[in-house]
Amino acid sequence: MKVYQRLAQAFKAEGVTNLFGIMGDANMYWMHELDKIGVKTLEVRHEGAGLGMADGWARATRAPGVATATCGPGVSQLATAFLTASRASSPIVAFCGEHPTTDDEYNQRLDNARFAAACEAGFVRMNSPDAADDAVRKAFYLAKLESRPVMLSVPMDFQQKDFDDDEPYQPSSTLLPSRIVHADPDALQRAADIIAGAKKPVLIVGRGAKWSGAGPAVLALADRIGAVVATTLMAKTWLSEAEYHVGVSGTYATRTAMQLFEEADCVVAVGASLNRYTTEHGYLYPNARFVHLDSKPHVMMHGIRSADCYVQTDARAGVEALERVLASRSVKMTGFRTPEVKKRLVHNYEDRAEFPVESGTVDPREVIQVLEELVPPSVDLYTGSGATAGFANILFRRPRPVVLASHFFGCIGQMMPAAIGASVALGNRPGLLVDGDASIMMHLAEFETMVRYNVPLLMVCMNNEALGSEYYKLDVKKMNAGLATITTPDLGAVAKAFGGKGKLARNIEDVRAAAAEWVAKPGPMMIDARIARSVVTLPYRRIHYGRDE
Repeated sequence: MKVYQRLAQAFKAEGVTNLFGIMGDANMYWMHELDKIGVKTLEVRHEGAGLGMADGWARATRAPGVATATCGPGVSQLATAFLTASRASSPIVAFCGEHPTTDDEYNQRLDNARFAAACEAGFVRMNSPDAADDAVRKAFYLAKLESRPVMLSVPMDFQQKDFDDDEPYQPSSTLLPSRIVHADPDALQRAADIIAGAKKPVLIVGRGAKWSGAGPAVLALADRIGAVVATTLMAKTWLSEAEYHVGVSGTYATRTAMQLFEEADCVVAVGASLNRYTTEHGYLYPNARFVHLDSKPHVMMHGIRSADCYVQTDARAGVEALERVLASRSVKMTGFRTPEVKKRLVHNYEDRAEFPVESGTVDPREVIQVLEELVPPSVDLYTGSGATAGFANILFRRPRPVVLASHFFGCIGQMMPAAIGASVALGNRPGLLVDGDASIMMHLAEFETMVRYNVPLLMVCMNNEALGSEYYKLDVKKMNAGLATITTPDLGAVAKAFGGKGKLARNIEDVRAAAAEWVAKPGPMMIDARIARSVVTLPYRRIHYGRDE
């Protein structure tokens, strides 16, 4: 067989069922072989979007997503998506072509190793034809072990060589024995000492807690110590059915939640990084001591500081063990679990600030409320970044099977590909994406990819026809905010032109009717919701206008 055939067999043996990318000279034979052996390729319109879809796949499943690009310009298109996936800790293997080893003047030559390093991606090069198995196995091993994207760089000429070894491929799973990290008993006792001495504890859970299946244990611990439960943005709405759940901790916290956090004297963080956003630069918990449970050997908090007690442990095992220690001490606390706190939480998510709404636009808060009401809780939720994220990342509250937020690398434009990839990974399950116009315009061509593969996403474009972040920053400085405005076409009509469904919504009735249409029959659909620029998100009111109502 040829090397490209062996490479394809190795990818299938790693459990790959789908990949995302664009065909070119340096990956076409490998892609052809994958198709022959039953691995589905989703041809995209931009290589970076393909890697973004693999990122969504990885975030939704925690299994490696697979993307591909041809040599040279195909690879260079991957830069932003690589960095975003790296910051998201997404396991990805990107099969990247490399120019022929015998042609240093090849016009699409690129130093793939230097490029991968600059993009914070791991790098594995197939240095000889007979190293095909080792290269694939190492790429998948590193992607899983380090939980980050890895570029597998394969020279074009090597792919056409003969491969004579017919031994079965040994997948990377043979190199990764499964084990659960259990907490050190002395560290658990120190954690219990801090918690038992607290009066008002907050329990913050992140992706690590969700991934480990720690939900029931978290709720049991919170009940024992009288804690309110908060999440990081990355675990938004998880466990939100709990009575004393207060929403996101950090920039996207409600006013009521922030007030409770300021009263806290103890924070127990589980599978959460406690970065500058989760702690709002240290502002939220001025008087609290920190107990931090995480599977990594150590995680530094914001401000180059360590928790008062750090416990390396699997989230579920650690929380269960901590609860047992507290139970053995007969610890049972009231904490925040009082009628007064319950009363304060009744209106936790209400945003009663009044703004004038321009004619032909809709209050963006009403858009979120309608979507929250009409879109069933069985539908996954994907939220973008940029200024309008302040509405979605606060106001959505219902628990859903998968909730993925953007904000990795602080860039816009990456959530649309990620939502497509996640939906495909979950068996083409219906999903709701809420993002801004500048973000969606960046990869608008991928709506056609959605249509081609019948990916049942409802994309709601929160369209203020502006670069929102810059608009409000200029406005508060009394500068020309009009420089940050950019008109957009009717995106509902564009969606229809691509073969999907679409609606231009200039009032809340339009939004309601369009959402109801999609719920009745999910499929590729775009709602272009023209929202009022006059309505400012709560985070931006705080940061730029000094208002917290």
